[in-house]
Amino acid sequence: APAAGSAAMAEAAAAARPPPDLDSDDCLREYRHLFSPDILAGQVAFITGGGSGIGFRIAEIFMRHGCRTVIASRNLQRVSEASKKLMAATGQQCLPLSVDVRQPQTIVAAVDEALKEFKRIDILINGAAGNFLCPASALSFNAFKTVIDIDTLGTFNTSKVLFEKYFRDHGGVIVNITATLSYRGQALQVHAGTAKAAIDAMTRHLAVEWGPNNIRVNSLAPGPITGTEGYRRLGGKFAEEASQFDTIPLQRAGNKTEIAHSTLYLASPLSSYVTGTTLVVDGGSWLTSANNFPALLGIASSSAK
Repeated sequence: APAAGSAAMAEAAAAARPPPDLDSDDCLREYRHLFSPDILAGQVAFITGGGSGIGFRIAEIFMRHGCRTVIASRNLQRVSEASKKLMAATGQQCLPLSVDVRQPQTIVAAVDEALKEFKRIDILINGAAGNFLCPASALSFNAFKTVIDIDTLGTFNTSKVLFEKYFRDHGGVIVNITATLSYRGQALQVHAGTAKAAIDAMTRHLAVEWGPNNIRVNSLAPGPITGTEGYRRLGGKFAEEASQFDTIPLQRAGNKTEIAHSTLYLASPLSSYVTGTTLVVDGGSWLTSANNFPALLGIASSSAK
Protein backbone atom coordinates (compact mmCIF):
# COMPACT_ATOMS: atom_id res chain seq x y z
CA ALA A 1 0.00 0.00 0.00
CA PRO A 2 2.73 2.54 0.85
CA ALA A 3 4.40 1.83 -2.52
CA ALA A 4 1.10 2.31 -4.29
CA GLY A 5 0.57 5.57 -2.41
CA SER A 6 3.98 6.97 -3.38
CA ALA A 7 3.37 5.95 -7.01
CA ALA A 8 0.04 7.81 -6.95
CA MET A 9 1.77 10.89 -5.49
CA ALA A 10 4.43 10.78 -8.20
CA GLU A 11 1.72 10.53 -10.84
CA ALA A 12 -0.11 13.49 -9.33
CA ALA A 13 3.09 15.55 -9.27
CA ALA A 14 3.48 14.91 -13.00
CA ALA A 15 0.04 16.38 -13.78
CA ALA A 16 1.37 19.92 -14.30
CA ARG A 17 4.99 19.07 -15.10
CA PRO A 18 6.09 20.49 -18.47
CA PRO A 19 7.36 18.11 -21.16
CA PRO A 20 10.97 18.58 -22.34
CA ASP A 21 11.54 21.43 -24.79
CA LEU A 22 14.28 23.59 -26.32
CA ASP A 23 14.49 27.37 -26.43
CA SER A 24 15.90 27.24 -29.97
CA ASP A 25 14.07 26.45 -33.21
CA ASP A 26 15.43 22.91 -33.27
CA CYS A 27 13.67 19.57 -33.02
CA LEU A 28 13.34 17.87 -29.65
CA ARG A 29 16.17 15.56 -28.66
CA GLU A 30 13.70 13.18 -27.03
CA TYR A 31 9.95 12.82 -27.31
CA ARG A 32 7.38 10.74 -25.46
CA HIS A 33 4.06 10.16 -27.20
CA LEU A 34 1.19 11.07 -24.88
CA PHE A 35 -1.25 10.73 -27.79
CA SER A 36 -1.46 7.72 -30.12
CA PRO A 37 1.56 8.01 -32.48
CA ASP A 38 -0.66 7.60 -35.54
CA ILE A 39 -3.48 9.95 -34.48
CA LEU A 40 -2.87 12.17 -37.54
CA ALA A 41 -1.67 9.41 -39.89
CA GLY A 42 -2.26 10.22 -43.55
CA GLN A 43 -3.30 13.81 -42.88
CA VAL A 44 -1.78 17.06 -44.13
CA ALA A 45 -1.50 20.29 -42.12
CA PHE A 46 -0.95 23.77 -43.57
CA ILE A 47 0.79 25.91 -40.93
CA THR A 48 1.38 29.65 -41.32
CA GLY A 49 4.27 30.92 -39.23
CA GLY A 50 5.56 27.35 -39.22
CA GLY A 51 9.23 28.18 -39.59
CA SER A 52 9.90 29.23 -36.00
CA GLY A 53 8.62 29.34 -32.44
CA ILE A 54 5.25 27.80 -31.65
CA GLY A 55 4.50 27.09 -35.32
CA PHE A 56 7.72 25.10 -35.73
CA ARG A 57 6.99 22.97 -32.66
CA ILE A 58 3.38 22.38 -33.79
CA ALA A 59 4.73 21.16 -37.14
CA GLU A 60 7.18 18.83 -35.39
CA ILE A 61 4.62 17.34 -32.99
CA PHE A 62 2.10 16.86 -35.82
CA MET A 63 4.76 15.11 -37.90
CA ARG A 64 5.69 12.88 -34.97
CA HIS A 65 2.03 11.79 -35.02
CA GLY A 66 1.96 10.77 -38.68
CA CYS A 67 1.06 14.11 -40.30
CA ARG A 68 2.70 15.60 -43.38
CA THR A 69 3.03 19.38 -43.20
CA VAL A 70 3.25 22.54 -45.25
CA ILE A 71 5.05 25.33 -43.38
CA ALA A 72 4.50 28.79 -44.82
CA SER A 73 6.16 32.12 -44.05
CA ARG A 74 7.30 35.30 -45.77
CA ASN A 75 10.88 34.14 -45.17
CA LEU A 76 11.41 31.22 -47.58
CA GLN A 77 14.95 30.60 -46.34
CA ARG A 78 13.71 30.21 -42.76
CA VAL A 79 10.99 27.68 -43.63
CA SER A 80 13.35 25.82 -46.00
CA GLU A 81 15.90 25.36 -43.22
CA ALA A 82 13.12 24.44 -40.77
CA SER A 83 11.70 21.81 -43.14
CA LYS A 84 15.08 20.06 -43.40
CA LYS A 85 15.29 19.82 -39.59
CA LEU A 86 11.70 18.59 -39.32
CA MET A 87 12.05 15.89 -41.98
CA ALA A 88 15.36 14.66 -40.53
CA ALA A 89 13.88 14.37 -37.02
CA THR A 90 10.50 12.83 -37.92
CA GLY A 91 10.86 11.04 -41.27
CA GLN A 92 7.70 12.79 -42.52
CA GLN A 93 7.36 15.08 -45.54
CA CYS A 94 7.41 18.84 -45.02
CA LEU A 95 6.89 21.34 -47.84
CA PRO A 96 8.27 24.87 -47.23
CA LEU A 97 6.45 27.67 -49.07
CA SER A 98 6.65 31.45 -49.23
CA VAL A 99 3.43 33.22 -48.22
CA ASP A 100 2.43 36.73 -47.17
CA VAL A 101 -0.92 36.25 -45.43
CA ARG A 102 -1.78 39.89 -46.20
CA GLN A 103 -1.76 39.07 -49.92
CA PRO A 104 -4.43 36.48 -50.86
CA GLN A 105 -2.82 35.74 -54.22
CA THR A 106 0.30 34.38 -52.46
CA ILE A 107 -1.92 32.14 -50.32
CA VAL A 108 -3.76 30.86 -53.41
CA ALA A 109 -0.44 30.01 -55.08
CA ALA A 110 0.84 28.22 -51.97
CA VAL A 111 -2.36 26.22 -51.44
CA ASP A 112 -2.36 25.20 -55.12
CA GLU A 113 1.23 23.99 -54.75
CA ALA A 114 0.42 22.12 -51.54
CA LEU A 115 -2.58 20.38 -53.14
CA LYS A 116 -0.47 19.48 -56.18
CA GLU A 117 2.11 17.91 -53.85
CA PHE A 118 -0.15 16.19 -51.30
CA LYS A 119 -3.60 16.05 -52.99
CA ARG A 120 -5.26 17.07 -49.70
CA ILE A 121 -5.15 19.49 -46.76
CA ASP A 122 -6.93 18.42 -43.58
CA ILE A 123 -5.79 20.96 -41.00
CA LEU A 124 -5.07 24.69 -41.10
CA ILE A 125 -3.09 26.32 -38.29
CA ASN A 126 -3.23 30.13 -38.48
CA GLY A 127 -0.05 31.04 -36.62
CA ALA A 128 1.33 34.03 -38.53
CA ALA A 129 1.44 37.08 -36.23
CA GLY A 130 3.30 40.24 -35.33
CA ASN A 131 3.61 41.95 -31.95
CA PHE A 132 5.63 44.41 -29.85
CA LEU A 133 5.12 46.45 -26.66
CA CYS A 134 3.88 50.00 -27.22
CA PRO A 135 1.57 52.42 -25.39
CA ALA A 136 -1.51 53.36 -27.42
CA SER A 137 -0.47 57.02 -27.27
CA ALA A 138 2.83 56.23 -29.03
CA LEU A 139 1.40 53.70 -31.52
CA SER A 140 1.43 54.94 -35.11
CA PHE A 141 -1.62 54.47 -37.32
CA ASN A 142 0.45 52.27 -39.63
CA ALA A 143 1.80 50.08 -36.81
CA PHE A 144 -1.73 49.36 -35.57
CA LYS A 145 -2.90 48.60 -39.11
CA THR A 146 0.04 46.29 -39.79
CA VAL A 147 -0.78 44.06 -36.81
CA ILE A 148 -4.45 43.93 -37.81
CA ASP A 149 -3.41 43.12 -41.40
CA ILE A 150 -1.15 40.23 -40.42
CA ASP A 151 -3.14 38.73 -37.55
CA THR A 152 -6.81 39.36 -38.30
CA LEU A 153 -6.94 39.80 -42.07
CA GLY A 154 -4.24 37.15 -42.54
CA THR A 155 -6.29 34.63 -40.57
CA PHE A 156 -9.42 35.38 -42.62
CA ASN A 157 -7.53 35.37 -45.93
CA THR A 158 -5.93 31.99 -45.30
CA SER A 159 -9.11 30.42 -43.91
CA LYS A 160 -11.18 31.63 -46.87
CA VAL A 161 -8.68 30.37 -49.47
CA LEU A 162 -8.56 26.94 -47.78
CA PHE A 163 -12.36 26.88 -47.60
CA GLU A 164 -12.73 27.62 -51.30
CA LYS A 165 -9.90 25.37 -52.45
CA TYR A 166 -10.56 22.29 -50.31
CA PHE A 167 -12.47 22.46 -47.02
CA ARG A 168 -15.90 23.34 -48.47
CA ASP A 169 -16.09 19.98 -50.25
CA HIS A 170 -13.96 17.79 -47.98
CA GLY A 171 -14.31 19.18 -44.45
CA GLY A 172 -11.37 20.12 -42.27
CA VAL A 173 -10.09 21.65 -39.05
CA ILE A 174 -8.95 25.22 -38.43
CA VAL A 175 -7.03 26.24 -35.30
CA ASN A 176 -6.35 29.96 -34.84
CA ILE A 177 -3.52 30.91 -32.49
CA THR A 178 -4.81 33.91 -30.51
CA ALA A 179 -4.09 35.44 -27.07
CA THR A 180 -5.63 36.43 -23.74
CA LEU A 181 -4.53 40.09 -24.05
CA SER A 182 -8.03 41.48 -24.56
CA TYR A 183 -9.55 39.72 -21.56
CA ARG A 184 -8.28 42.39 -19.14
CA GLY A 185 -7.22 45.13 -21.56
CA GLN A 186 -3.50 44.35 -21.23
CA ALA A 187 -1.38 47.52 -21.13
CA LEU A 188 0.86 48.25 -24.14
CA GLN A 189 -1.00 45.69 -26.25
CA VAL A 190 -4.03 47.47 -27.77
CA HIS A 191 -2.90 46.49 -31.30
CA ALA A 192 -2.34 42.78 -30.67
CA GLY A 193 -5.20 42.45 -28.18
CA THR A 194 -7.65 43.97 -30.66
CA ALA A 195 -6.36 41.79 -33.50
CA LYS A 196 -6.59 38.57 -31.48
CA ALA A 197 -10.00 39.41 -30.00
CA ALA A 198 -11.27 39.86 -33.55
CA ILE A 199 -9.90 36.42 -34.46
CA ASP A 200 -11.72 34.85 -31.50
CA ALA A 201 -14.95 36.43 -32.79
CA MET A 202 -14.13 35.20 -36.31
CA THR A 203 -13.64 31.71 -34.89
CA ARG A 204 -17.21 31.67 -33.61
CA HIS A 205 -18.71 33.08 -36.81
CA LEU A 206 -16.87 30.62 -39.05
CA ALA A 207 -17.67 27.69 -36.75
CA VAL A 208 -21.38 28.49 -37.12
CA GLU A 209 -21.31 29.08 -40.87
CA TRP A 210 -18.93 26.29 -41.86
CA GLY A 211 -20.04 23.60 -39.39
CA PRO A 212 -22.51 22.14 -41.96
CA ASN A 213 -19.51 21.63 -44.27
CA ASN A 214 -17.94 19.40 -41.59
CA ILE A 215 -15.40 22.08 -40.71
CA ARG A 216 -14.42 22.65 -37.07
CA VAL A 217 -12.97 26.06 -36.14
CA ASN A 218 -11.36 26.79 -32.76
CA SER A 219 -8.90 29.22 -31.19
CA LEU A 220 -5.99 28.47 -28.90
CA ALA A 221 -4.74 31.27 -26.63
CA PRO A 222 -1.22 30.70 -25.23
CA GLY A 223 0.19 32.41 -22.16
CA PRO A 224 3.89 33.33 -21.78
CA ILE A 225 5.78 30.64 -23.74
CA THR A 226 9.57 30.24 -23.52
CA GLY A 227 11.73 29.92 -26.61
CA THR A 228 9.55 32.19 -28.75
CA GLU A 229 10.07 35.58 -30.38
CA GLY A 230 7.14 36.86 -28.33
CA TYR A 231 8.81 35.79 -25.09
CA ARG A 232 11.99 37.61 -26.10
CA ARG A 233 10.30 40.77 -27.39
CA LEU A 234 7.52 41.07 -24.82
CA GLY A 235 9.68 40.96 -21.71
CA GLY A 236 9.55 37.26 -20.79
CA LYS A 237 13.13 37.22 -19.50
CA PHE A 238 12.51 40.38 -17.45
CA ALA A 239 9.36 38.84 -15.94
CA GLU A 240 11.29 35.65 -15.16
CA GLU A 241 14.12 37.51 -13.41
CA ALA A 242 11.65 39.66 -11.46
CA SER A 243 9.83 36.50 -10.29
CA GLN A 244 6.62 37.74 -11.91
CA PHE A 245 5.70 34.21 -12.97
CA ASP A 246 5.25 33.36 -9.29
CA THR A 247 1.85 35.03 -9.51
CA ILE A 248 0.69 32.53 -12.18
CA PRO A 249 -1.27 29.67 -10.55
CA LEU A 250 1.14 27.09 -12.03
CA GLN A 251 4.05 29.42 -11.12
CA ARG A 252 5.96 29.19 -14.39
CA ALA A 253 5.92 30.05 -18.06
CA GLY A 254 4.77 27.40 -20.53
CA ASN A 255 6.79 25.85 -23.34
CA LYS A 256 6.21 25.27 -27.04
CA THR A 257 5.57 21.54 -26.71
CA GLU A 258 2.69 22.24 -24.32
CA ILE A 259 1.10 24.52 -26.91
CA ALA A 260 1.73 21.94 -29.64
CA HIS A 261 0.05 19.21 -27.57
CA SER A 262 -3.02 21.38 -27.01
CA THR A 263 -3.12 22.21 -30.73
CA LEU A 264 -2.81 18.51 -31.51
CA TYR A 265 -5.88 17.86 -29.36
CA LEU A 266 -7.91 20.51 -31.21
CA ALA A 267 -6.73 19.26 -34.62
CA SER A 268 -7.33 15.57 -33.91
CA PRO A 269 -10.42 13.34 -33.72
CA LEU A 270 -10.15 13.61 -29.91
CA SER A 271 -11.97 16.95 -30.21
CA SER A 272 -14.47 15.81 -32.86
CA TYR A 273 -17.39 17.64 -31.16
CA VAL A 274 -15.46 20.79 -30.23
CA THR A 275 -15.98 23.88 -32.39
CA GLY A 276 -16.41 27.64 -31.97
CA THR A 277 -14.49 27.81 -28.71
CA THR A 278 -11.19 29.19 -27.38
CA LEU A 279 -8.86 26.93 -25.42
CA VAL A 280 -6.73 29.02 -23.04
CA VAL A 281 -3.34 27.40 -22.38
CA ASP A 282 -1.63 29.78 -19.97
CA GLY A 283 -1.27 28.08 -16.59
CA GLY A 284 -4.01 30.37 -15.28
CA SER A 285 -1.90 33.44 -16.06
CA TRP A 286 -4.65 35.76 -17.28
CA LEU A 287 -6.57 35.28 -14.04
CA THR A 288 -3.82 36.49 -11.73
CA SER A 289 -1.02 38.33 -13.55
CA ALA A 290 -0.74 42.00 -12.60
CA ASN A 291 -1.54 44.60 -15.26
CA ASN A 292 1.30 46.76 -13.96
CA PHE A 293 1.60 49.69 -16.36
CA PRO A 294 4.87 51.24 -15.02
CA ALA A 295 6.60 47.83 -14.92
CA LEU A 296 5.45 47.04 -18.46
CA LEU A 297 6.76 50.41 -19.67
CA GLY A 298 10.09 49.44 -18.11
CA ILE A 299 10.01 46.13 -20.01
CA ALA A 300 9.18 47.98 -23.23
CA SER A 301 12.13 50.36 -22.89
CA SER A 302 14.56 47.54 -21.97
CA SER A 303 13.30 45.39 -24.86
CA ALA A 304 13.91 48.25 -27.29
CA LYS A 305 17.59 48.53 -26.27
